[in-house]
Amino acid sequence: MISEFENLSLGGSNAASSHADPFTHSELTTEQQKTLIDIRRRKTELLLEIQLSRCQTVVALAHVFSRLRSLAGSVWRAMCLHVRLICEALWWPVLLRCARATHNYDDDYDQQLKDELGEVVAELEALDGQEECKQNSKAKQMSIGRKKFNMDPKKGIEYLYENGLLQRTPEDVAQFLHKGEGLSKTAIGDYLGERSEFNEAVLRAFVELHDFTDLILVQALRQFLWSFRLPGEAQKIDRMMESFAQRYCQLNPDIFTNADTCYVLSFAIIMLNTSLHNPSVKDKPSPEQFVAMNRGINNGGDLPQELLLSLYESIKTEPFKIPEDDGNDLMHTFFNPDKEGWLWKQGGRYKSWKRRWFILNDNCLYYFEYTTDKEPRGIIPLENISVRPASDRQRPHCLELYASGGADLIKACKTDSEGKVVEGKHTVYRMSASTAEERDEWIECLRRSISHNPFYDMLAQRKKKAQHSVHSAH
Repeated sequence: MISEFENLSLGGSNAASSHADPFTHSELTTEQQKTLIDIRRRKTELLLEIQLSRCQTVVALAHVFSRLRSLAGSVWRAMCLHVRLICEALWWPVLLRCARATHNYDDDYDQQLKDELGEVVAELEALDGQEECKQNSKAKQMSIGRKKFNMDPKKGIEYLYENGLLQRTPEDVAQFLHKGEGLSKTAIGDYLGERSEFNEAVLRAFVELHDFTDLILVQALRQFLWSFRLPGEAQKIDRMMESFAQRYCQLNPDIFTNADTCYVLSFAIIMLNTSLHNPSVKDKPSPEQFVAMNRGINNGGDLPQELLLSLYESIKTEPFKIPEDDGNDLMHTFFNPDKEGWLWKQGGRYKSWKRRWFILNDNCLYYFEYTTDKEPRGIIPLENISVRPASDRQRPHCLELYASGGADLIKACKTDSEGKVVEGKHTVYRMSASTAEERDEWIECLRRSISHNPFYDMLAQRKKKAQHSVHSAH
């Protein structure tokens, strides 16, 4: 390469001297001619040094980028898009130009540079377009994955795995759920409550993303319960609240003697919130009743009364905000009901019969005018209530719901003719099925829903556990 540069440079120098030198050898003295030759030689040497310096720099850069390209593909892809393209598009042409005579900058050479620059810009724009298209495709896949998750959490997560949008690690899935963008909070709660080794690891990672440091228990519960919607199954709720209690005690070790105390008190707060702010609950617990209800839960001892009273006032002043999914309707409540079907319902004031679509789910009985309605015409909470077969002159195969436990009226609500929600005033709800077999099925399902209240069972077991160490010591 050096000999080639020398020939090119010397040739160019001789040509220049023969055509443009204002001094001929005959006009110069011998010493002047010698000086001129030295100047020309030095000029040639300087030109060579400049060219070699430029070429060595480019070769060094080329070597660096070649090494980068030989690294793992993920490292190369992580480089800036434009830098990568410029390196690939320019370093070979630059090397080629370094092998040419470099002091011969004419119009053709300028045009060549402009053409090469235009090609690079075009390649940049094309690759930018490809990258944008790729990003749009990923965004579309993510949107599809979210929709699949909202319909079936397990299938949605698997879809995101297959398309490279999630890693198969509990931490990555937990981050996805915690961010929650576009996700149904009901679906998040269902997924976190599943009993599998992986799902339980996701639940632990999800809880660890919450920072409860120096928060009072009510504040921590507000934060935690806003990030998803509690599922209806008692076993799922038990696992989730257990994880919450352990995390809270880990970050606040000086408040409770153990996680069981935190667990029991957390449930007591949730139940207090329902009692104070549910319109169907007429007998509101007093602060003294709340304190009495939580006696002995701290390893057999009592929690400070000031703590319990402050929790009571916090819930009374500001109820929990229950997260609602997009759409702000009740349709999420009616997926996978315990039972659904047409029944004839007798009116309260006027004893006429109207056909209604009934759905039994989450310890409530809902009825609609049409199966396509999103909002129910009436809601009957299955609390302080019983069910039995009934006979009626107008309709066969009847059953009726009636108040029990000393209540005079059944707590319920319905929509009136103007669309306003009003409190129901039934002492009895009477319905008629199409067959005796269907009536018996409804009675059986209603009895199971009425009699089974898993939350009280869980609390009773946990209270025994919280008091166990003190009793065993005595």
